[in-house]
Amino acid sequence: MEITPKKGFKGLIENWQSDLIAAVSVSLIALPLSLGIALAAGAPAMSGIISAIVGGVVTTLYRGGHISVNGPAKGVIAVILLGIVLMDDGSGQAFNYVLAAVVVSGAIQVVLGLLKLGRLADIFHSSVIHGILAAIGIIIFAKQIHVALGTHSDSPSIIQNLVDAFLFLPQANPFVVIIALVGLLLLLFHSKISNRFFHILPTPMWVVALSIPFVYFFNFFDQHTLSFFGKAYEVGPNLLLDIPDNIMDSIMHPNFSKINTIEFWTTVVSILIITSIESLAIAKAVDKIDPYKRKTDLNKDLTGIGLSTIAAGMIGGLPIIAVIIRSTVNIHNGAKTKWSNMYQGLLLLIFIMLLSPIMRQVPLCAFAILLVYTGFKLASPAVFKQIYNQGIEQLIFFVGTMVLTLYTNLLIGLLGGLLLALVIHMLLARVSIPRFFKMVYKSRTKLMKQPDGSFDLKIRGIANFLGIIKVDKLVAQIPSGADVNIDLSETRLVGITYMDYLVDYLNIQRATGGKVFISGLDSHVSSSTYNRALKINFSGSGAKLSQRQKRLRNLATEKNYQYASQADWNTDYLKKFHFFEIRPIERKYNCLKGTFKDLNVSWEIADVTFNEGQAFTAETFNTTLIVLKLNKKIPVFTMEKEAVLEKIFDRVMAFTGYKDIDFEMYPDFSKKFLLMGNNESEIRSFFTDEIIRFFESHQIYHIESNGEALIIFDKIKLARTDETIAFIDYSKELAKLIEIID
Repeated sequence: MEITPKKGFKGLIENWQSDLIAAVSVSLIALPLSLGIALAAGAPAMSGIISAIVGGVVTTLYRGGHISVNGPAKGVIAVILLGIVLMDDGSGQAFNYVLAAVVVSGAIQVVLGLLKLGRLADIFHSSVIHGILAAIGIIIFAKQIHVALGTHSDSPSIIQNLVDAFLFLPQANPFVVIIALVGLLLLLFHSKISNRFFHILPTPMWVVALSIPFVYFFNFFDQHTLSFFGKAYEVGPNLLLDIPDNIMDSIMHPNFSKINTIEFWTTVVSILIITSIESLAIAKAVDKIDPYKRKTDLNKDLTGIGLSTIAAGMIGGLPIIAVIIRSTVNIHNGAKTKWSNMYQGLLLLIFIMLLSPIMRQVPLCAFAILLVYTGFKLASPAVFKQIYNQGIEQLIFFVGTMVLTLYTNLLIGLLGGLLLALVIHMLLARVSIPRFFKMVYKSRTKLMKQPDGSFDLKIRGIANFLGIIKVDKLVAQIPSGADVNIDLSETRLVGITYMDYLVDYLNIQRATGGKVFISGLDSHVSSSTYNRALKINFSGSGAKLSQRQKRLRNLATEKNYQYASQADWNTDYLKKFHFFEIRPIERKYNCLKGTFKDLNVSWEIADVTFNEGQAFTAETFNTTLIVLKLNKKIPVFTMEKEAVLEKIFDRVMAFTGYKDIDFEMYPDFSKKFLLMGNNESEIRSFFTDEIIRFFESHQIYHIESNGEALIIFDKIKLARTDETIAFIDYSKELAKLIEIID
């Protein structure tokens, strides 16, 4: 690992060049998205830019994070829409009232941060939060689809907005739809275009840039009608972005005259909860992808975001939060310190001042399709499937929260979702209500230090989202680098949010050099195979093997292998392979071990759970792989089926000194495989005629070397028993060939 960048002004001086380069890419993404978010929230377009500028400049001066990017994000759309609807009294001051609510919510955030209550966000049930986000996605989609189609729905109901989108489809303006459709195709296929020219700008900027020629072609600058299949449609300046010539003309001020109303405080609390939860969750997600493994001070970050939100609200901006997409782009483009956030804010100020004449030529439907795409991803069928895979009860929490939010508001949806989760936890635990709360708050959970310096964390009773604050106080007493055993054997119920917390802690502690093991779950049952799923322990119940596990156990007995179905949280060795170096691994399980005795080569097959993506966009995958430990040094390389580069192999490797190595004498091999590695000469020596012929004549796997061992897996799925046997046979043949290489 590289040396951690210096903090403060020393870091600014040392890393200004890399931070500035990263900020250029971030600001190009932030420009169209900030405008689009503001428009989707029913606010003036420039309020999004003001928020992004303040998020960059002000937040950088006081923050707990190191490399995240701050500004407006999709989560604020629904709360701003809610506030405008609740406080619209016909005076034209609705957004000014909302700005006052933004200022007050920021002030409360500052207080919460100073009181060190940043961890409060952990108590909100994860499936409930996902339900809120799905509802926000539907709200965004329902509002923006009409802008993308050139239609309009007057209904205050989100559900009716969605229905109207289908009912009004025959009335859609084809000249607006054409632009939106081109933007949608760009969003769907931009990453698959190999031409480097199309990667000069980020996708949102391409959507905006390529919409402008259509504006000239259809002449949106003058109000007139165009004919399409014999029917006339209106086009004109009302379809274009309207922003002032001077940024100072965009400044608006809060109006606090509604501060004594329930509508005002409903808006304040909604803004406070949504922005705080999303910011803190994203801060933790950014820590996971920070190449220097720095940890965010959540309380300081909450205070900094609160101060920025106050500043933004005072001059007409939206609430400030940490933004996962921009933060990820920031890291991938080489940012090293917090100053990259300031640079992107200053660059946005420069861009909007220089580009405002061009931005006024951008059609509103171009921004709308960006938000339609975002909204769909938040509530797509894949999201429902992901939640269902975590357990049927999680789907109930998720759908219940989402529906309640859509028919009421964000605050009621959140509180109702948490109540629903709590009631179902009570029913699943099968204990009385008083006993349930006693098992949460008086559970006799204890932390014990052992003579060797390690710690035992004995968790008892009901371990759900209500108990996270208590366990957080206990783990705060464990020093960095210490070994920890977390025993859950005396728990009645372990919730998914509690498991999320424990696994996050496990990863953080391991990053400091400590070994952490989670045990005691063998007697718990679950409605899902997802490793963090809700688990219930009924007295007298024992762990039951699935049919697949029984077949693996029988295979081990027959062949004299070792087999263990229990989870093994020690996955440090897998992190020595590039594929898992950049993807957080949670655990391995169903481990089958053996040795090729005639070769003295050991192997292990295991089901591995790992994550792809961050924060609310993270997905969990399971795959079966084999680790083949060799008796000799071999080159470090990665080999993948050429056609699946976009699906499974991390393209970042192409920018880390790796390149595709082709063999002219073996064109079929070169067409089938993408072979990458740093030391080309060593790799060419390793890939002898026999090995190349072996790979050509066998099934194509993903194969990776770390210099002393290989990992081999097929698809991102669990292997059947016959596939497991094929893994072993394949590995044995390959090991024989490797052993004879000089």
